[in-house]
Amino acid sequence: MAETAAALRTLAHNVRTARTRAGLSLDELGRRAQVSKGALVGLEKAQGNPNFATLVRLADTLGVSVSALMEGPTEGRVRIVSADSVEPLWTGARGSEARLMLTTSGPAPAEVWRWRLEPGEEYPSHPHQAGVVETTSVTSGRMTLIVDGTEHTLEAGQTATFDGDTPHTYRGDGTETCSLIMTVHLPPGPASAT
Repeated sequence: MAETAAALRTLAHNVRTARTRAGLSLDELGRRAQVSKGALVGLEKAQGNPNFATLVRLADTLGVSVSALMEGPTEGRVRIVSADSVEPLWTGARGSEARLMLTTSGPAPAEVWRWRLEPGEEYPSHPHQAGVVETTSVTSGRMTLIVDGTEHTLEAGQTATFDGDTPHTYRGDGTETCSLIMTVHLPPGPASAT
């Protein structure tokens, strides 16, 4: 519980800082991100539990990565993150999950995600801003990647890349769990995805 409270405090601080830096009022941020002002007030007070879609909309609107909203200050030159130290940002009814492991720094950052998709479970993603590129590498199992209505089957050992500014869906297929690593390459300058 203490870890969750600390994570909420970090998120609250980062959202408030990014909103102030962007020169947005709570009303304006809420309008642009399609999030109620009440939810934003609660979030900035480290209350509530924002869902993944809300975090993505806020990050996109504020021009930052999702992990920039969630991470505290970095320490040292090397950052090592274990999967069990990162809470899933999305969980499906059948046990699927997505964990944002980290976001690289620099002029064109990349988010590194670890996904687990159970057979038949899917995650539909809204289109991202222009310039976002996603790369999906299946490490075990099989999935279907649907980009702009076209289905592409990916087996273990295969990698696909596509422009993320179109509707896309990830679906677990076959009879076993699909594990994959996804990178979201953000355009130079402030951005966000997924």
